Amino acid sequence: MNYRTLGKTGFEVSEVSLGTWQVGGTWGSGFDHDLAQDILKQSFDAGVNFIDTADVYEAGESEKAVGKFVNSVSDRIYVATKCGRQINPHVNEGYTPEALRGYVEDSLKRLNLETIDLIQLHCPPTEVYYRPEIFGEFERLKAEGKILNLGVSVEKVEEALKAIEYENVTTVQIIYNMFRQRPDDLFYERAKEKNVGVIVRVPLASGLLTGKYSLDTQFEEGDHRHGNRNGEWFDKGETFAGVPYEVGLNAVEKIKKLFPEKENLAQVAIKWILMNDNVSVVIPGASKSYQVDSNMAASALPELSEEQMSAIKEIYEEDIKPHVHHLW
Repeated sequence: MNYRTLGKTGFEVSEVSLGTWQVGGTWGSGFDHDLAQDILKQSFDAGVNFIDTADVYEAGESEKAVGKFVNSVSDRIYVATKCGRQINPHVNEGYTPEALRGYVEDSLKRLNLETIDLIQLHCPPTEVYYRPEIFGEFERLKAEGKILNLGVSVEKVEEALKAIEYENVTTVQIIYNMFRQRPDDLFYERAKEKNVGVIVRVPLASGLLTGKYSLDTQFEEGDHRHGNRNGEWFDKGETFAGVPYEVGLNAVEKIKKLFPEKENLAQVAIKWILMNDNVSVVIPGASKSYQVDSNMAASALPELSEEQMSAIKEIYEEDIKPHVHHLW
């Protein structure tokens, strides 16, 4: 495992780490705590020292699982969680310093930690980024020893650019993958100037970039890949990176031809992200043990060639960009 510095946090984190949205099982299947512990341990054994969770993942069960594991080992593991998505309806007016403070304190209890290494605003409405009092509350939480750092998880590049105007924003979590390349245009340059750490989520476009899906693939009703393709539950950019399913399948077939020796494109998709030095850490999820080994192995994969990188860019420009680039 290779390690990179997470911006101004100063944390040296595993470049491939673990996102825990589905750590206790596949989306919609319920939460299996034994499975969660197995996946967390397997990731740790592979060199992972950074775990990303959220208070809304399985109604707090993910945080409990992460806390249980972190407290069972003596090694330093950096814990990132998120707050704000519990606000219902999820609108700007629901964001208050008091509400967010309460969510942080609840997360501390579920995690069974005295301090959260990184708390992130969880894809708030765009208006929230224009409210200094929200960001100021986290300075008070930091002074009280309840958090070490503040970050944001964003849907749009414009939100990321606004967020890093606040000096206390140390990280930005953003969607970036072969099918979502807009952060390359301006965001990475600005983040580097401000020494902001970049956490990449949805690296496999909800599994689409594994190359294992087809028109016949069935997803359970509780799975966002079944019920959120048009943004019925939350921003559709979180599902298949916002790419229409059939369009994505066709593009994946083209990518497969660039890597004929790879049955599973997951490692290639993650390595493509790691080719960008502006990325601090990528956080693929895992709902099965074998996925952990596959994801973590991407760190040791040989670098992609210039020809392969150019071909992927061309596929994006021709097939994907018209559907996603202007939206996020």
